[in-house]
Amino acid sequence: MKESSRIASLFDKLYNGDPWIDINLVSVLHSISAKEANKRPLPNCNTAWELTNHIICWRQNVLQRVQGEALITPNNNYFEPIGDCSVKAWEATLKKLALTQIQWLAFLKECKTGSLEKQYPTNEMTYYEHIHGIIQHDAYHLGQIVLLVKQL
Repeated sequence: MKESSRIASLFDKLYNGDPWIDINLVSVLHSISAKEANKRPLPNCNTAWELTNHIICWRQNVLQRVQGEALITPNNNYFEPIGDCSVKAWEATLKKLALTQIQWLAFLKECKTGSLEKQYPTNEMTYYEHIHGIIQHDAYHLGQIVLLVKQL
């Protein structure tokens, strides 16, 4: 099995499978309503919705990086208040996350193992490190979302 296939398996498990951490993004995010996703049960913390948007933006950012684009991360680090708090907007957010999953799996399917050693020019980390970093990033923020949901 090539390395990109193993990485795709990690993406799949964390997104909607049975990862080592026993929870996945889909089961947690689909278990909460738009109203719950937008609640701030802990002061000075992001909402589950804000964290979900942050996950989406970083997934898009890193995917663009490993496809050769040099990006500047915005000062807000992709944390923005939620404007439209409707059920339809929450569903659109979950669909956007699903699209990033499809895009990542498509990229990994075509990814050549040698390209994982390429370095991203602005931080000199390999594409391999970036890809594993985004998986770790997803898991980290999923844990935060679970804590927020428990506070509701």
